[in-house]
Amino acid sequence: MLQMLWHFLSSFFPRAGCQGSREGNDNEVRGTPAPARGDQMSSFLGKHDGRAEATEKRPTILLVVGPAEQFPKKIVQAGDKDLDGQLDFEEFVHYLQDHEKKLRLVFKSLDKKNDGRIDSQEIMQSLRDLGVKISEQQAEKILKSMDKNGTMTIDWNEWRDYHLLHPVENIPEIILYWKHSTIFDVGENLTVPDEFTVEERQTGMWWRHLVAGGGAGAVSRTCTAPLDRLKVLMQVHASRSNNMCIVGGFTQMIREGGAKSLWRGNGINVLKIAPESAIKFMAYEQIKRLVGSDQETLRIQERLVAGSLAGAIAQSSIYPMEVLKTRMALRKTGQYSGMLDCARKILAREGMAAFYKGYVPNMLGIIPYAGIDLAVYETLKNAWLQRYAVSSADPGVFVLLACGTISSTCGQLASYPLALVRTRMQAQASIEGAPEVTMSSLFKQILRTEGAFGLYRGLAPNFMKVIPAVSISYVVYENLKITLGVQSR
Repeated sequence: MLQMLWHFLSSFFPRAGCQGSREGNDNEVRGTPAPARGDQMSSFLGKHDGRAEATEKRPTILLVVGPAEQFPKKIVQAGDKDLDGQLDFEEFVHYLQDHEKKLRLVFKSLDKKNDGRIDSQEIMQSLRDLGVKISEQQAEKILKSMDKNGTMTIDWNEWRDYHLLHPVENIPEIILYWKHSTIFDVGENLTVPDEFTVEERQTGMWWRHLVAGGGAGAVSRTCTAPLDRLKVLMQVHASRSNNMCIVGGFTQMIREGGAKSLWRGNGINVLKIAPESAIKFMAYEQIKRLVGSDQETLRIQERLVAGSLAGAIAQSSIYPMEVLKTRMALRKTGQYSGMLDCARKILAREGMAAFYKGYVPNMLGIIPYAGIDLAVYETLKNAWLQRYAVSSADPGVFVLLACGTISSTCGQLASYPLALVRTRMQAQASIEGAPEVTMSSLFKQILRTEGAFGLYRGLAPNFMKVIPAVSISYVVYENLKITLGVQSR
């Protein structure tokens, strides 16, 4: 019921922002003038019991028979059971009966006072129960879009007449078009996992999305690996006495190990995508069940909690790979023959505990990163949906890229000091003469010797890679989706 209520209530936001704009061509079918909304329903339905009868002969019945291009496409797609591209009378009656049942259930859920009418306070309360806050003015806009008699309340007939010829669409569309974590990869897999629609789960499209996202992340990380390695070097080695710039850092890397050395640490960085993504997705789904949510989408607070816990579980599982990635990025020519050799030498010299150095700041960094990223992305998404989503929730390529870039940048900025401390702790044994330090003592040391700016060493190459990383992962993701046969967008 909550899921159904979500669908209907969410559909008002774009409509409320453009009252009456849905009339257009949909109201004129096969050259017949558009009747008023109430009259339109009377043309299709029996006036007494709200059902279309096969024995009734009405000239307007021609309106529902015809090719898809002459009838609102959403209704044809929803009611066309035999997939012949046409909506015959029997299919249309079927659609109306099924849709009216859903409308009746949602109307009863909204009617908190059980007086047969819905007012602005009931709409606000219902949305508040679902974690969405709107003003009374916005609620009144919703009412005006359906209220025919000017009472500023909606009865069953007004509710039914408005919705019956408009299939429910928005929440699944938003989930479908506004994927974030699956599409965009900036090298840090700390974002809250994406939701998947019921259709995507039932058809098995969800795993294809994950595979496409993993492949896109691998390509994106490989293309931006030189900037990522430079960031690690600047985080660990840069200081007031050793002011490493971007050009100087690249020159130093190439001089020490050739152009190939720019990709040191990239192999393990790509390999950890698959286990981390799989563990995080499975943990997220299990945590959703534990919180008892059967909705198609969670509230933002629930998503943040579930996503952060899932991220912590995934990071705990693959954290030794994070340490290996840092050590491989910092290694000198000939120091290790490969990942396995690096792991063996760390285990022999430093013990198993070395694979969990920097674990605490890494876990603490999940909450600000995931929280800021999710909050900014949802804010930008909702702002776009309320202002521009008239007939579709599809934002287009550039809006999606802009939202992904801004939210990822804000998330990284919020958690960067913790990421720097984590990296320095991971790299302790690779720096000659470096003493064992705790997270708090390392923070104090950086602030004392380098100031607050020292907590943001390497930020420039980190931000430089965001736009290319987001763009590359999006393009590769879209192409891999086509290859894998994903047709949900």
